[in-house]
Amino acid sequence: MSDRRSGPRRWRGRFERALIIEHPDSLLDDELRACGIEPVRLEETPTDDELVRILQEGQHDLLFKRSRVLITEAVIEASQSLAAVLLCSIGDDSVDKVAAAKHGVLVINDPVSNGRSVAELIISEIISASRRIVEAVNETSENVWNKDNNLRFEVKGKKLGILGMGKIGRQVARLGQAMGMKVLFHDTDEVALEVGTALDYTPVSSIGELFKISDILTVHVSAEDAQGHSNQDLVTAEHFAAMGEKTGLSPKVFLNMARGFLYPPEVLLHAVREGHVNSAFVDVFPDEPRQSSGGKWHNPYEGERRIRSTPHIGAATLEAQPRIARYVARTTQQFNASGALRDCVYMPKANISVSPAISKHVLAVVHADTRGTKKAVDDALYRAGVSNLQSAHVDFPRFGIAYDLSAIDQPLNTEQLDSLVEDAIQLTGAQDAIRSIRMITRA
Repeated sequence: MSDRRSGPRRWRGRFERALIIEHPDSLLDDELRACGIEPVRLEETPTDDELVRILQEGQHDLLFKRSRVLITEAVIEASQSLAAVLLCSIGDDSVDKVAAAKHGVLVINDPVSNGRSVAELIISEIISASRRIVEAVNETSENVWNKDNNLRFEVKGKKLGILGMGKIGRQVARLGQAMGMKVLFHDTDEVALEVGTALDYTPVSSIGELFKISDILTVHVSAEDAQGHSNQDLVTAEHFAAMGEKTGLSPKVFLNMARGFLYPPEVLLHAVREGHVNSAFVDVFPDEPRQSSGGKWHNPYEGERRIRSTPHIGAATLEAQPRIARYVARTTQQFNASGALRDCVYMPKANISVSPAISKHVLAVVHADTRGTKKAVDDALYRAGVSNLQSAHVDFPRFGIAYDLSAIDQPLNTEQLDSLVEDAIQLTGAQDAIRSIRMITRA
């Protein structure tokens, strides 16, 4: 239950209301009801103004969405009860994360559930491009019999370049290796580099070199790199030209299932028309419709038959969508019951929880990561005569906030929570030292 007063966002107990947009699998609704949260599902994708109005009227605690609708600061401000935006997808670039952190709203995604579906789509397109299956189907449908082996290849023995050795990149690598391909990769993340090397894939020092030596190159990077820099325009005309320098027979296939803004569409068009790339498959675009079907849209590759476009269907399978719903629902159940947090996009690998066996009372606080805020939390517990039985803490330095959990032997009352907020203001000199605060007591 939220406490809508001035100051930081506040809740006491469990969450009650959730808004669901962009049609995640309906299994999500059932799972939310099972943990006491009443979902409201919008059948039509709202406009920005409509979403603000709906949140203002409903004051929902949680917002569930996929990847298209933008979550701006105006949307975040619309519901003072909003504690988290939960993404039924991997991509988080549809959310203004700086604004969310400013208001103490957590942003959570699902980095695992769609991987197999995306990887299978990639492999199917690699084979389709290498054997020129699309051209053969189109020609025979037009009564043309053209049985030849011109630019038709087996994938066995070919060099598969993977730009981004994350969860999806590793699944693509595993499937490619099973078909006899030699896997090469480039990644700036140290952990990904170590894991890829340990799996016996060959690391390549630069993106340009990866394009130059790969027969087939597939992109699997996120919106930002490991250092937090945008990956916009990561792939350049020079990279595509390097693929064109390859001597001898090669499929020269490029695939992008990752992000639509990694290069301007005209750069890929030029690369195909100049012969640097023989064929390409693209599932993501700089501009995509808000609606899943029927939306007005212009394909930037219209008319170029060597670039095959699909409408962002990497995770659109009957298996992936229920799997995503279950995963996100489980994340929500843990967050709702005890404040436990996993897959927060502010620092994806940092999971935080306290043991439910320790106590049924948990204080969860999102606060500025400045000196004095953590002390205010600890001092409030001390003055209240409360024993801190177990605590967990994680900083999100890129966003200037931290998340703190304390398993305590008795709950803090409203006056004690007010005192915590005032102490944090006094110690830091910042009115927004405490961004949100939640006192949880499990039944």
